[in-house]
Amino acid sequence: MQMDWFEELICVTRCSRCNTGLEASEPRILSVYDHRAICMPCKRIEEKQADYQEVSMQTAELCLIHSESGEGDPRGYCYHHFYPYQSEGACADDS
Repeated sequence: MQMDWFEELICVTRCSRCNTGLEASEPRILSVYDHRAICMPCKRIEEKQADYQEVSMQTAELCLIHSESGEGDPRGYCYHHFYPYQSEGACADDS
């Protein structure tokens, strides 16, 4: 995977699930279902799905196979599926 994904997920300003706006300081996380950024309330809902544990394990396995770094690397794609993150403020301004 290239670094393009990193800038794209760090610069997310809306939850892909509920469309709630996300400030730079608000935590967000990648969904294990569609790999898109979601807010923490949507993550808690996701975690209640009956197949969440199975899908989460599959995501971790595939992610580690296809990623350039391991799950514990904060700059790695896997990390953002399992640990909340915030915008780093380095995103282009839309104005």
